[in-house]
Amino acid sequence: MSNFKQVDMLENYDVSKYVTPDGYTSDIAIFTIISEQGQGKKKPATKTLKLMLIKRAEQDSEGRLNIEAGKWALPGGFVDAKNKETALQAAERELQEETGVTNVFLKHFGVYDKFGRDPRGWIISNAHYAIVPESCLKERKASDDAAEVEIFSIEQVFDLPLAFDHEKIIKEALSFIEKDMVQSTVAKNFLPDEFTLSELQRVLLTVTDGTKIATDSIFFARAPKLPFLEKVVTDSGEMKKTQRNSPRPSQLYRFNDVSITKSIWE
Repeated sequence: MSNFKQVDMLENYDVSKYVTPDGYTSDIAIFTIISEQGQGKKKPATKTLKLMLIKRAEQDSEGRLNIEAGKWALPGGFVDAKNKETALQAAERELQEETGVTNVFLKHFGVYDKFGRDPRGWIISNAHYAIVPESCLKERKASDDAAEVEIFSIEQVFDLPLAFDHEKIIKEALSFIEKDMVQSTVAKNFLPDEFTLSELQRVLLTVTDGTKIATDSIFFARAPKLPFLEKVVTDSGEMKKTQRNSPRPSQLYRFNDVSITKSIWE
């Protein structure tokens, strides 16, 4: 198309014919897995999936009364159109401004645009998620529109007063987290370099109760055959084992560099 035709088309384009959103935002669901050592030397650590939330301040950063004040919410905010931000750039900026968390690889998973989802008007939100080691959240600190920033277990999250439609967003984010965990080797981020199959199973069970993972007889028969897991051997060629979680020695495994091309539990 020639530039002349394009200019002519734009001159005849009437934007007033179309309803445009009242705002364009990004929300971010940051999950982690927390280990808590059980009582007793041989008691394995329990692992719990948790989510970081902010408590919305009474006033925003400009001193105006904040909508949904006092409720818990995903970190997030408006895309800065003046600086030509993308939704992803806004998510990264808002995450840092509200919680102090940086350098997290975010994945976009949904757009939420239902009329009435926000009392301020027709606000369209892009939702992003990440599952990160606890160390990534150690420096979290509430600021900007956030009065508090805390990490909650999933059971606790749904007992909280949640802002906007964030309950729906969180539930859908959880389904993507489960897919990530069982269709990739992201579990390695929550395990030592050398781990037992029981430790791997406990990480996976934080996001899914699928039969092939939750049933011991199936899991312990299938897991050693997975192409991306390999047994650890000593320099002398003997199988390397540990008694850190059980009086009986357990074989140690590690992840190798084999690429995953389909669900690892099919």
